[in-house]
Amino acid sequence: MNSLKPKDVKKTVKQAYARIAAESEVCSCCSCGCGDQNTSQEISKSVGYSDEELTVVPEANLGLGCGNPVALGNIKEGDVVLDLGSGAGFDSFLAAKKVGTSGRVIGVDMTEEMVNKAKAIAAKYGYTNVEFRLGDIENLPVENESIDVVISNCVINLAPDKSKVFNEAYRVLRNGGRMYVSDIVLLKELSDEQRSDKALLSGCVAGALLKEDYVQKMESAGFEVKILSEDKEISERQYQGIALESLKLTATKKS
Repeated sequence: MNSLKPKDVKKTVKQAYARIAAESEVCSCCSCGCGDQNTSQEISKSVGYSDEELTVVPEANLGLGCGNPVALGNIKEGDVVLDLGSGAGFDSFLAAKKVGTSGRVIGVDMTEEMVNKAKAIAAKYGYTNVEFRLGDIENLPVENESIDVVISNCVINLAPDKSKVFNEAYRVLRNGGRMYVSDIVLLKELSDEQRSDKALLSGCVAGALLKEDYVQKMESAGFEVKILSEDKEISERQYQGIALESLKLTATKKS
């Protein structure tokens, strides 16, 4: 695993995403490159967002995802949805439209600048069924068994302790609750040099797990896991041919 200490990993990630939140030119860290809003739109289309979805709060779309967990998830009106690593809130706002006024969405992010940006966007567009909380996805500021659906988009790979993340997701979900995840996983082990590269860390690579290890950790937390799809082409599109893929899966808390 990453040779950096967990506190150094989190510091590196926080600094990178605070910079993204503050910059007027969007930097797409999870695609290992930088671009403007048009680039973010193209990246998002390539990983599964529709043209219609991309018109919803476009300034919240920073082009940081590797899939579309809201589209994967069976989110219904009245559901309580938790977005792990919510960033500027793009997926949270998409989920908010599905849950309606009788449901709500909670976004959790450890970067204060991202949380503040998401809150400002929510206020600008009048989203009253969404709230954003500053917190660590390894130690969620969320009550036990209070969530119907957990979503996460290209974020868990950034956490030093994935087992803690999955255990926390299991804790906050109600029995029968579902978790829908798009994330970067490795198809071949990285070199020590790659594991220690801070740019690859904030770019969603250096902290990623091998696919089998990722699934095993989810199952060890108690989830019943089903792989929905695997995007291997993302390696050439956005990651300079590194042996990885975007894994889309659902995990159900057994009742």
